Amino acid sequence: MRGFLTKFAKDEYGAVTVDWVILTAAIVSLAFLVWPLFNENVTGLSTATDTAIGVYNANLDYDL
Repeated sequence: MRGFLTKFAKDEYGAVTVDWVILTAAIVSLAFLVWPLFNENVTGLSTATDTAIGVYNANLDYDL
């Protein structure tokens, strides 16, 4: 049993996969933590853009 545990501890097969899973989980967690900071600004920007486009379309002269 001791030989099995020693061999298992030294084996690096699959370590890269574990690294990628941890890295991906960290990035996704960070995105969820940062999203509320940007959500308000993005919503305000999209509302302002919608208003500006609406005003522009209302002032267009379609008579050629």
